[in-house]
Amino acid sequence: MTGATHRPDRPDPLDDDLGWMLGIVFRGYVRAAEHALTDFPGGPRGYQVLTAAVTDPGRNQGAIAEELGIDRTVFTYLVDDLERPGFVARRADPADRRSRLVDVTDAGRAAWEQRREALRQVEAHLLRTLTPADAATLRTLLQHLACSIQAVDPLRDLCQAVADARPDPVPATPPEPPAPRRSGGSRHRRPES
Repeated sequence: MTGATHRPDRPDPLDDDLGWMLGIVFRGYVRAAEHALTDFPGGPRGYQVLTAAVTDPGRNQGAIAEELGIDRTVFTYLVDDLERPGFVARRADPADRRSRLVDVTDAGRAAWEQRREALRQVEAHLLRTLTPADAATLRTLLQHLACSIQAVDPLRDLCQAVADARPDPVPATPPEPPAPRRSGGSRHRRPES
């Protein structure tokens, strides 16, 4: 870790905390991505929806929402935002008329390519302290990790992993017995009315 507060003779416990590391990287990425996508419909989430539409045209709205981890109601609003400037179009799913498919338009593809380049610059800036080989390794590892987590029920498996990693519980100290009550009533009696 580099910075004014880092002391090699006394490492900070956070230096080894995955949550802290991921949080720092995530917050840095989000700030820069929001700046790069400031006027993009739906911001970074809208860009992800458009990326899904570009990558796999004609996909079901529900499937895209689930893959991106976006609530279906929020997802509908994001698609509405992308539909207004003509980046995507919805059509009924021939297999299920209640379902809608999301198609990318030529304007949407052009907007996506332009913003994709801006986000690549953001990524290059964030990874600038790594060698090209290390940056490629980081991307590969993150992709593997993200795909493996998404492929399973992350909450169930994560909770089990946490439970398995927990040290044996420390036996609770039995509570002290309550002090014995004096018999004979209270010292202070209410005056009778």
